[in-house]
Amino acid sequence: MDAGRLDRVVEQAQRARAEREQGYREQSLKIHPWVCARCGREFTRENLHLLTVHHKDHNHDNNPPDGSNWEHLCVYCHENEHSRYLDAEHGELGGARNDGPATHNPFAGLKDLLKKE
Repeated sequence: MDAGRLDRVVEQAQRARAEREQGYREQSLKIHPWVCARCGREFTRENLHLLTVHHKDHNHDNNPPDGSNWEHLCVYCHENEHSRYLDAEHGELGGARNDGPATHNPFAGLKDLLKKE
């Protein structure tokens, strides 16, 4: 490999690294501790790939520079969080419905039944 080509490869690698560092994951890793906010598991460079950045409001375009919309979650807690979010969303779209307080009273006649004996 000639020196000019090697210089271009190194320059591209440095540029790619600088672009990555501008991404929200790298910013969050600099701001927040490497700990899952749910289960408390601690991460090191060796297992950092298992730590994700979760958007609290589920909007991946909302990336404030102070990191207030991010939290670190391990891949397992992150999956659980998104499953819960989808389950709740499904309920709103016609799954389980919540039309107000429950009106059924399973013990409605219990007092009368107890008096008979």
